[in-house]
Amino acid sequence: MKINIKLLIGFIYSFCFIALMFLIFSKFQLQEITNINFVKNYQQIISDYKSSNETLLLTLFFIGGIIWVLLLGFASPLAIAAGFIFGKWIGTLVTILACSIGSVSLFILANLFLKEFIKKKLSSKINKFIKLFNKNEFLYFMLFRVTGGPGVPFAIQNVLPVIFNMKIKNYFFATLLGILPGVFVLSSVGSGLDKFINKFDNIKWDQLLYDPEIYLPLVGFVIIIILSIAIEKFFFNKKNYEK
Repeated sequence: MKINIKLLIGFIYSFCFIALMFLIFSKFQLQEITNINFVKNYQQIISDYKSSNETLLLTLFFIGGIIWVLLLGFASPLAIAAGFIFGKWIGTLVTILACSIGSVSLFILANLFLKEFIKKKLSSKINKFIKLFNKNEFLYFMLFRVTGGPGVPFAIQNVLPVIFNMKIKNYFFATLLGILPGVFVLSSVGSGLDKFINKFDNIKWDQLLYDPEIYLPLVGFVIIIILSIAIEKFFFNKKNYEK
């Protein structure tokens, strides 16, 4: 009996995704997870475990981060969690490495099993970008990552280079550098949240905005957005598409 590889990969991917969602929401309720006191209660547990098993915790987080990107395709919660647990510097490093490796893994799988499907579904929609990527795939894909891929979700960004046969080396380093600014800001927010919790007993979400550990990274995030708009206007404008 001939096995359809694409269907098999799709089934395995769907199963892992559903299993991950079940694991999360069978243990925690959404209302509980979004309560800052929930974070505070688990902070001490994480801190105690980290003090005696930091290398193991870092390794598990790294592997979990790769799986997270493979299954869910986005990195924002991962970066905040990394900053919260390990601080902004180590948090940024582990997140960009995990996200880059996870993205490359997804790219390789897509290139092996879903190349024709992706070309058929997405080529016409991102045809304007293909011309730019063919000129300098590393530069434009890195800028594409920095800007958040103008209107393109991160999960779709991960498989787009399949269309123009991007080299794996260029894909990895373009992703690594492209997501760095955003990941650093989000890791800084997570690190600020960890420090903020230690300062106050009765915590409310609106108090976070008045703490420099939180609002300074948010200012940085606004700067990144403005920079992304400028990059998009300069590098991804109509004149460049037509050249």
